Amino acid sequence: MLAEYRDEITQLKQTNAHFRRIFNDHNEFDQKIQDAEHGRIGMNDIEIEIMKKKKLLLKDEMLKIILDSKKV
Repeated sequence: MLAEYRDEITQLKQTNAHFRRIFNDHNEFDQKIQDAEHGRIGMNDIEIEIMKKKKLLLKDEMLKIILDSKKV
């Protein structure tokens, strides 16, 4: 996820509480989606799709914060 911004992500996780929260939320969604897709937790296809959309929104928000931080 956003590997080309690894350094920026590391810095923002340390200095920006909002970024750290959405980064952690994104990772939690990712793990739940993987668990559901591999049958480790029960979730129907609609629930999985909703989680994927929420995860994508978080990724978009993280990218915006990263790009905004590079402007400064």
